[in-house]
Amino acid sequence: MESKDYLKDISEIKNMMNRSSRFISLSGLSGILAGIYALLGSAIAYWMVSNSAQGYLTLDGYLFKTCVFILAMVALLSIVTGIYLTTQKAKKHGEKIWDTTSKRLVVNFLIPLLVGGLYILIILGQQKYGQTAALMLIFYGLALINASKYSLGDIRYLGFIELILGLICAILPGYGFWLWVLGFGVMHIVYGTWMHFKYDAKQ
Repeated sequence: MESKDYLKDISEIKNMMNRSSRFISLSGLSGILAGIYALLGSAIAYWMVSNSAQGYLTLDGYLFKTCVFILAMVALLSIVTGIYLTTQKAKKHGEKIWDTTSKRLVVNFLIPLLVGGLYILIILGQQKYGQTAALMLIFYGLALINASKYSLGDIRYLGFIELILGLICAILPGYGFWLWVLGFGVMHIVYGTWMHFKYDAKQ
């Protein structure tokens, strides 16, 4: 009996240490919805480009600006949904949503993401847009890996997948759109579903 209690105490201490060093209230459902937003946004953009007179994008064209707006809306909806569902999950389990750990998570996630975003804007300004999709996947993957040490470690697996897809995209830029859809759409849904059943559904 004492042995069981001892093991239980060790397990509780381990869980407390894990909660204090990692932000574990991320919602798997938010990943699924982010993937759905990406698929819907890419479908709309693809339809618009396919049915346009020229059939391709130019940086100074209305169609390009519209696609950028769609991309921005996908990102905004994903962020808002993620914040809302994560907040609700944290409240449900009596956890703080904004503490030292969550701040570190956000900072470590944003550093590669913002640097990557600025770099992409710079090369777009130089009329070099062939590697845009690859760079988005690569810097997003780096952001996930960098932030994983302050959250659920499983996030880094998604980060590695995004990195691999980004490198493939760099080799095959002609498939950039479809690899972007696979990385930001399909993989988010797969990852979110896995995380939901692994963590959320058990609670």
